[in-house]
Amino acid sequence: MARYTGAVCRLCRREGQKLFLKGERCYTGKCALSRRAYAPGQHGQARNKKASEYGKQLRTKQFAKRYYGVLEGQFYHYYEMATKMQGVTGENLLGLLESRLDNVVYRLGFASSRAQARQMVTQGHFTVNGRKVNIPSYLVKAGNVVAVKEASRSLGSVKAIVEATASRPTPKWLELNRDAMEAKIVAFPAREDIDLPIEETLIVELYSK
Repeated sequence: MARYTGAVCRLCRREGQKLFLKGERCYTGKCALSRRAYAPGQHGQARNKKASEYGKQLRTKQFAKRYYGVLEGQFYHYYEMATKMQGVTGENLLGLLESRLDNVVYRLGFASSRAQARQMVTQGHFTVNGRKVNIPSYLVKAGNVVAVKEASRSLGSVKAIVEATASRPTPKWLELNRDAMEAKIVAFPAREDIDLPIEETLIVELYSK
C-alpha cells in the first residue's frame, strides 16, 4: 500500500495550516507549526509571491490530499466517483473522503491521528456490521455500525487512546456509543459537518480543465 513516509510536520508547515497528522501533539505547544509558522526549506521565510489561480487550486488539492492521507491516484478516483453522484461535486468529494473507514475511526476518537487509524484498521482492530474490515479506504454507508473488535477492547493501548480523545467532539453524522466502543453511521457527511477549511470548488475547477 503506497503512502507518504516523510516528515509529516513539514506538510503542515508547507500548507500553513494544521493537518493534525501527529495526534494529540498537534493540540499542544510542541506542534511544529506553532513554533515555526513558515514553509520548510531554504526559502521558507522569504516573502511569498501572490499565487495564481492555478496555484490556489493546486494548493487546495494538495491540502485536502494531505489532510486525509491519500495519494494522487486515489484522490482522483474519489473525484470521479463524486462527479457521478447526485448533488454538488465538491461536497460529494469531501463526503467520500470523510466516509473512509480510517477517517471514521479517527473522527470517533478510536485513534489519535488518521495515520494511527489507518494502521489500526490494517491490523484488524475494527468491524463493520460485525465483520472484520482491514481496508483503511473502505467506504462506510448510512446504517453501517463501526465498532472496535471485541478482542481489542481490553487492550491497554486502545483504552488509553479512547480516554485521551474523550473530549474530542463527534460529527453529527456519527452516533457514538463510547462505552460500547461502537458507532452508527447516521447519514452521508454533509458539508456543514466537515471541519475542513478549504474551498472545494477550487479542486473541481482544477480537475475540470
